[in-house]
Amino acid sequence: MEIITSLENKKIKNLSKLLIKKYRDQEDKFLVEGEHLVEEALKAGKLIEVIKTEEYEIDYEVPITIVTYEVLKKLSNSVTPQKVIGVVKKLDEKEIGNKILILDNLQDPGNLGTIIRSSVAFNVDTIVLSENCVDLYNDKVIRASEGMLFHINIVKKDIEKFIDEIHSKGYVVLGTRVTDGENIKNIEVNDKLAIIMGNEGAGVRREVLDKCDKYLYIPMNESCESLNVGVATSIILYELFK
Repeated sequence: MEIITSLENKKIKNLSKLLIKKYRDQEDKFLVEGEHLVEEALKAGKLIEVIKTEEYEIDYEVPITIVTYEVLKKLSNSVTPQKVIGVVKKLDEKEIGNKILILDNLQDPGNLGTIIRSSVAFNVDTIVLSENCVDLYNDKVIRASEGMLFHINIVKKDIEKFIDEIHSKGYVVLGTRVTDGENIKNIEVNDKLAIIMGNEGAGVRREVLDKCDKYLYIPMNESCESLNVGVATSIILYELFK
């Protein structure tokens, strides 16, 4: 099999564009790096093609392109890329479940990846991203999720309209707010429940909070002003959905 050695190869240049959100949106594809993520994409039926070095010995039942390590590095944002990259079709939106996590303007890709992992661990059915959230297919999100994005329904919505829709279907919507909030340990869990977590610095927007049925907070040592949103979300999901 021919090995691609040129950084100017047309196919490689086109694939490298998938590192940019605009082109991921246009092509409806994204890249994953490393054996674990490639295998998760394969199990999910989303793996389109594999780009790998000659030294990487595992084969997959999809088209494979062999490249030099220097060429493979062109498809990665990692300092030390792994030796296999998958070209993957974007995820399908599925039916909204009864346990929903809504993320309002989350910006840090590491936080989103962590939240995806915790959501799978604690039985969330659907994650809803506001239209101004960090891109789900950002490579840092994918790595931080450890492939769990393939195991949960994730959709993007105008969340103010979405909250109105789920209210009409009997969902209780909980917002996170320290003032006027209820201790999470005292929250009664409804059969249809949505939890809203906000931006790392600003929290949940006022216009979104105004649509909530109740507010909750995590009791903690008064010396600690706040928690990282990924940590806070994990605690809340554990308490409500474990």
